[in-house]
Amino acid sequence: MNGQRRVVVVDDHDMFRAGVRSEIGSSVEIVGEGSDVDTAVKAIVGTEPDVVLLDVHLPGGGGTEVMKQVHQRHPDIKFLALSVSDAAEDVIGVIRAGARGYVTKNISGTELVDAIGRVADGDAVFSPRLAGFVLDAFSGAIDIASVDEDLDRLSQREREVLRLIARGYAYKEVARELFISVKTVETHVSSVLRKLQLSNRHELTRWATDRRLV
Repeated sequence: MNGQRRVVVVDDHDMFRAGVRSEIGSSVEIVGEGSDVDTAVKAIVGTEPDVVLLDVHLPGGGGTEVMKQVHQRHPDIKFLALSVSDAAEDVIGVIRAGARGYVTKNISGTELVDAIGRVADGDAVFSPRLAGFVLDAFSGAIDIASVDEDLDRLSQREREVLRLIARGYAYKEVARELFISVKTVETHVSSVLRKLQLSNRHELTRWATDRRLV
């Protein structure tokens, strides 16, 4: 053993996992990878790492399902969420499921290595903006139950479209960001408006802002 933290990287994008390996591979020991719930659980249970870098949105049930399955067998394995999403319900959802921290993907390699070490030592680590979501949730400032109930009506792709639209993206920009057609964006927006019983994009933006999803 070289004394480095043993890490499993879980993300459904091959290029992102390769980037993480390249960025921090000399500072930690990456002992496994996963691209969906099944491969992630297999890699984690098989290697028992110090820390799992876990994307929130994964095929097969998401990051929370990975934690649920792993913690049934290995309750002491620590998870650090590493996600492009900075939405309140994502942050709070994975913390409630057992993650020890949550950082966004614009974090530097040096900061990520530091976060891994701190989580391995038992600390909780959050990107500064995200810590406020957790404090608000525990103080009751965010009604998590109602947010979860509303969002449960939406598919994962619909949630992604919702956030981008609420942030002011044009349909064409949403399409480019998510690698889908403008027509598909329009279809998703119509579905979101229908499911949330909203009339237009302005109401959608206000709905998302009120719930701190953007």
